[in-house]
This record gives sequence, C-alpha cells and structure tokens, in this order.
Amino acid sequence: MSTPARVLAQDRPAALRVLGAIALVGVAATVWLGLFVTPPDQFMGNLVRLLYIHPPMAWVAFLAYGIATLASLLYLWPRTRAEHFDRLAGASAEVGVVFTGLTLVSGSIWGRPTWGAWWVWDPLLTTTALLFVLYLGYLALRRVPGEFHVRARRSAIAALIAFIDVPIVYFSVEWWRSLHQAPTVLNPTTHKTYVHGSMFWTLMLGFVSFTLVYAWLMVHRYRLARLQDLEETEGLEVAIEERRAEGEAG
Repeated sequence: MSTPARVLAQDRPAALRVLGAIALVGVAATVWLGLFVTPPDQFMGNLVRLLYIHPPMAWVAFLAYGIATLASLLYLWPRTRAEHFDRLAGASAEVGVVFTGLTLVSGSIWGRPTWGAWWVWDPLLTTTALLFVLYLGYLALRRVPGEFHVRARRSAIAALIAFIDVPIVYFSVEWWRSLHQAPTVLNPTTHKTYVHGSMFWTLMLGFVSFTLVYAWLMVHRYRLARLQDLEETEGLEVAIEERRAEGEAG
C-alpha cells in the first residue's frame, strides 16, 4: 500500500465523523425551526426566514478568512514557519470562498423581493463581491508553479492583503449608510440586538451549526492537501529512484 493510501486509511478519526453528524443535525434543526417554528417578521414577513442562514454563512466566511490570515502570519514568522500552516491557510480560505459565494447567492434571493433586483451596487454587496474575487485570486496564486517556500511566502502575503477587505465589508453599512439593513445580531454602532425570542435562538443555532460545518469541511480539506503533498513527495522519490537505477544500469 502506498504512503498516501496508508495515511488515508489510518487517518479517519471517529471525532471527525461525530463532528459531521452534529453539524448536519444542527443545520437541519436550524432549517426546521426557521421554516416552521419561528414567526414571520412584522416588516419582512416570511422573507425573514432567510435570516437564519444568510448571516451565519457570512460569519463563517469571515471566520475562515481570519484563520487563513492567522495561519499565514504564523508561516511568515520565522520561528513558527511550517508547511502545515501553509496548508491550513489554503484549506480555510477555500472553504471561506465557498461560503462567500453562498452568502452572495442567499443575499440576492433576499434582495430580489426586497429591492426589486437580484443585484444592486450597494457598498456591502460590492465589497463582498470584491472579497470573493480577492480570495479566488489568492487560491489561483497558490497554484502558480514554483519552489514550495517561495510559493507559500507569496501566498501568505496575498492572504494578508486580501483580509484588509473583511473589516471594510463588515463596517460598510455604517460607513456609507448602505441600502442593506444594519447587522441584525449586534449593531456595531448601537450595540443592540434586533431579534428576540425563538428568532434569536434559531439564529444562534444557525451560527453554531454553520461554524461546525466549517470546521468539518476545513479539516477534510486540510487532510486532502496533506495527502496531495505526500503523493507528490512519494512520486518525486520514485522518479529519483528510477533515475538512479537508470544511471547504475548505464
């Protein structure tokens, strides 16, 4: 059995399966509570039910980019430089891009009946779209061929630059008096929460559940990246042995 295959067979902790099951149950409970238990909003009506998945998706994207940034900083710092931090940054950013895309899609679904258009050049939407593009560029940069540490270093720098847009996205509603409504859970200016009762607890469950989904996806993506690295290393070693054998035969 090859080294990557052996690692894949041995590295399947039960805790990861439990995490996935809990995340799935949490998301299902959030959807059920959001659709059938919580009441419609006084102003938005049943459209408020998107609230239970849209902000949690945005939160997960921010969390993913934050972890990617921290891992990039740890890689750039000479005392903590290690390949696993580069893998962690890439895995987390990739999951973050998925959730940013889902945030944009769910926001468009909410915006169509609210604003009468699937897309408007609102500051929040525009900066979120820019965030999506920035991290797509980061992932593309990671695939540019080159010596490992050179590629990892430039990718880490790109991750730090891309993260600058995260606080801009979060505060854009307040800075530019955006068409988008203010943050629902905690307004950065008034520090007030605008949902209560079953709506609040359903939304909190959504945040926890989608965070668990992020953790499950990120761990799996990290494992896959590690297996790919092992496969590349093993392939290189095989190629070196073949060349060495050819030289000895010659």
